[in-house]
Amino acid sequence: MAATSSLQADGGKGKSSEASSKWLNAVSDPMTNIHTFPACMALADLHGDGEYELVVGDLGPDGRQPRLKVLKGTVLRESPLPALPAAAVTFLMESHDPQTPAVAIASGPCVYMYKNLKPYFKFSLPPLPVNPLEQDLWNQAKEDRIDPLTLKEMLEGIREKAEVPLSVQSLRFLQVELSEMEAFVNQHKSKSIRRQTVITTMTTLKKNLADEDAVSCLVLGTESKELLVLDPKAFTILAKMSLPSVPVFLEVSGQFEVEFRLAAACRNGSVYMLRRDSKRPKYCIELSAQPVGLVLVHKVLVVGSNQDSLHGFTHKGKKLWTVQMPAAILAMNLLEQHSRGLQAVMAGLANREVRIYQDKALLNIIHTPEAVTSLCFGRFGREDNTLIMTTQGGGLIMKILKRTAVFAEGGGEADPLLSQPVKLNVPRKTRIYVDQTLREREAGTAMHRTFQADLYLLRLRAARAYVQALESSLSPVSVTAQEPLKLHAVVQGLGPTFKLTLHLQNTSTARPILGLVVCFLYNEVLYALPRAFFKVPLLVPGLNYPLETFVKSLSDKGISDIIKVLVLREGQSTPLLSAHINMPMSEGLAAA
Repeated sequence: MAATSSLQADGGKGKSSEASSKWLNAVSDPMTNIHTFPACMALADLHGDGEYELVVGDLGPDGRQPRLKVLKGTVLRESPLPALPAAAVTFLMESHDPQTPAVAIASGPCVYMYKNLKPYFKFSLPPLPVNPLEQDLWNQAKEDRIDPLTLKEMLEGIREKAEVPLSVQSLRFLQVELSEMEAFVNQHKSKSIRRQTVITTMTTLKKNLADEDAVSCLVLGTESKELLVLDPKAFTILAKMSLPSVPVFLEVSGQFEVEFRLAAACRNGSVYMLRRDSKRPKYCIELSAQPVGLVLVHKVLVVGSNQDSLHGFTHKGKKLWTVQMPAAILAMNLLEQHSRGLQAVMAGLANREVRIYQDKALLNIIHTPEAVTSLCFGRFGREDNTLIMTTQGGGLIMKILKRTAVFAEGGGEADPLLSQPVKLNVPRKTRIYVDQTLREREAGTAMHRTFQADLYLLRLRAARAYVQALESSLSPVSVTAQEPLKLHAVVQGLGPTFKLTLHLQNTSTARPILGLVVCFLYNEVLYALPRAFFKVPLLVPGLNYPLETFVKSLSDKGISDIIKVLVLREGQSTPLLSAHINMPMSEGLAAA
């Protein structure tokens, strides 16, 4: 490569420009011959030696020579791939030591796994169901009960009307010439027809822990408009979700076994949001153009469109902001600086610029000799903050973020219109404003006395309401000397079944309390309790007694209500104390 070291600064630019820049030029090699896109680049410590390497699923200069390339320092290793890669990720398959990540390359209908850069496992997508009419036609051709011309006419009719697409074998048959039909049928009629989908995008999802070194699952997007979650050990399908269109970009957050959110940008110009246990999208963002990138920055989804703009959305589809770019967006990725807790989005533009934005604030602009087609930021070698870029001509550019660099709003080239001082439009003082100011000066003492009188009246009303609540036992604390009790409740769960725990305490100094009962008053249309009335054991002074029960929500309309808890003494109708529990809305029924 054209650099002495991946961690050495290149002095190609002037010292003054490098001193004012936030980046050190590490590598600039236009002859590396790396042709890829952001989804096929990943950084990982593949051998557990602390040296992070760059993994690239390379398409080849003409798209016909796909290869797996691994760059460590300045050493580039290559191995051939069976087909063009769609995505490349690194993930941990096991939690025990030594923790060396595996490399997954999505290519066609398969995912190829590598451990220690050696082939480890191959996962193939399950075949799709075949059209029964198509299967019957090929069975007739196998038994020579139908001629090739009739077979072609019948398959064309199925392709136009049937909902299930034809298999690859039938589609190829429809493309052959009349003179080659009979030979094609004789060659393929004995083969069983299959309909196979391909992988369009891939990412990783933590399985049960949010740690950086936790085991992750693979999430695959397919041409058949489905999302598949794979188990990292057995490589079985853990979950399957359907989408209205073919996914092309994926972003996930959370853990599979706890709670996760998944955003999928699709070819129909929409972004769909899914949650755990949802088979169909929960929210939808309809874009006015096709998406060219999707990045999750904190809790904001940043979508790049082919209308040269970036859009920020919440997970519920609410639009937050829009930034117009000076040129077409060619690549997008996440910039995460762990030492400063910074997350921003990087956008490679067709005008040979790389722009870094935090929300809609421009942080930095990087000028490159060629247009950048892929971006990757992270740890490379032993440097924590390295920016790796590939260009349209196959070149490789690496820049190291200075340890003293601080990104600030407006750190890029400012817009000349925005840099000009803007005069604030301060309204003139009206006659009403002047009269009101004079009145406040003259009657300031009387206004203050009126305010104090209203404040004392508010405090009096609050005290009276508190005394009334104590006298009618509507508070969770008993003030009677005979029954000194204290009660508070805790509700746990997302629904439809909640766990309700009552913490009852005897606040007396030496006297135990016996003969108490607990009663629940609730709307039987909305909730169901297995025990709405039970006895309380002997309460020893000073100890906290947790009393547990379960509450099941019966409504699927997102309605919640209050459950009253009464503590009574046996033989008395007046409660000793009570508590009103505001039940949360059941998210389980809403998500279903």
